Amino acid sequence: MSVPSLLGVFAHPDDESLAAGGVLARHVAAGARTGVVTATWAAGTQRAGELAEALRVLGAGEPRLLGYADARVPQSAPGRVPFVEAPLDDAVRRLVAHLREFRPEVVVTHDGYGGLPGHPDHVHTHRVTVLAVQAAGLDQLYPDAGDPWRPSALYLATHPRSVVRALAEVVGARKAVYSVPDEQVTAAVDVGPWLEQKVAAVLAHRTEVERGALPGVIAGLPWDARKRLLSTEWYIRHDPAPVGAAQGVGSPGPAQWTFLSGTVPSTR
Repeated sequence: MSVPSLLGVFAHPDDESLAAGGVLARHVAAGARTGVVTATWAAGTQRAGELAEALRVLGAGEPRLLGYADARVPQSAPGRVPFVEAPLDDAVRRLVAHLREFRPEVVVTHDGYGGLPGHPDHVHTHRVTVLAVQAAGLDQLYPDAGDPWRPSALYLATHPRSVVRALAEVVGARKAVYSVPDEQVTAAVDVGPWLEQKVAAVLAHRTEVERGALPGVIAGLPWDARKRLLSTEWYIRHDPAPVGAAQGVGSPGPAQWTFLSGTVPSTR
């Protein structure tokens, strides 16, 4: 069984490691083409360099940067418009070009809430990715962005409500926590075998470690707490095309994760 190629699309450097580092490492270990597109921060900035290091740890190639500014950090991309203020058509076009160049069978991004913190860049990345995955397969849209390509599946990184209390016991109370009903979760993926890689990738984001953001919290945790926090990743399948119409990987049942040979039961 061939392993489908995987492209992650996330808002900031560190989101790829926190939300999907285990799945990225898992795909790489199985021999799949694996990459990451990051919406904010520009090449040459410190966090872009940390992203490159994290992707080397995960084996997920070189950074692919849309180059917009972080909504809360203007110096992330000097002279560039904040991602949330950029013309939607421009953002979709840029991502379509990456999708058509990489030609992933599976795309992973933030859920509709933007994950636990609900950061506006995360939410906007979700919106842009959903639109771009659809647009990438339409030959009359963005003809200058490459030959059409329709991914087979889009998965949204999320958290079921049943686990939020346990996560809070590890990292403490947060200002905002967004989660989904357990029945909406398509798959819970055990990434324990790749946990060391995932943690190393998270800690490669040294700027976030030093300022006490979530990577900094993780840096201060004992291994057992890191395992509780990071050894499972949860996803919602969002079909970009009717069942049976997409290219590449077949259409999995709602309670299975079929990115790799062998399936992982969902939380259902």
